Amino acid sequence: MTKKQTTPPADMPSEDVALYEQVAALTDALQRERADAMNLRRRHEEQIAGLRTSTKASVVRQLLPVIDNFERALKHVPADLQGNDYIKGVQGVVKQFEKVLTDMGVERIATIGTDFDPRYHEAVSMEEGDGVRELVSEELQSGYRIGDDVIRHAMVRVRAA
Repeated sequence: MTKKQTTPPADMPSEDVALYEQVAALTDALQRERADAMNLRRRHEEQIAGLRTSTKASVVRQLLPVIDNFERALKHVPADLQGNDYIKGVQGVVKQFEKVLTDMGVERIATIGTDFDPRYHEAVSMEEGDGVRELVSEELQSGYRIGDDVIRHAMVRVRAA
């Protein structure tokens, strides 16, 4: 936006000076209103995006216990049922859940072997070690996030390495 001259030219007839000043004031007011409208539109779009993320997180939060139970069930399948079509079907359901979450922008929080990060991990126990770094040694419950927004912290065991 370029700033226009707000004082009338010296050679302008005196009867036009008042009109010139009124046009300058109205132009300035219009520019401010346009800037306000753009800011309002931008804030509105940010609020809508935040609401979408919040709604996704709420739905995912309600579905996580179901996903957890499917995963727990698959960890405890008896050896004689490993190749069973029913088990393959349940595995397919879990993969489908994971794909839907990925398509929604939901990511599983990385855990085992990563540095402990209290923004994403919730430590339930600490194993002593000889190092200064705190590494995640075991995942007890998966954590999920959308971007930097945590839906659920990963519940982990930590050891000093």
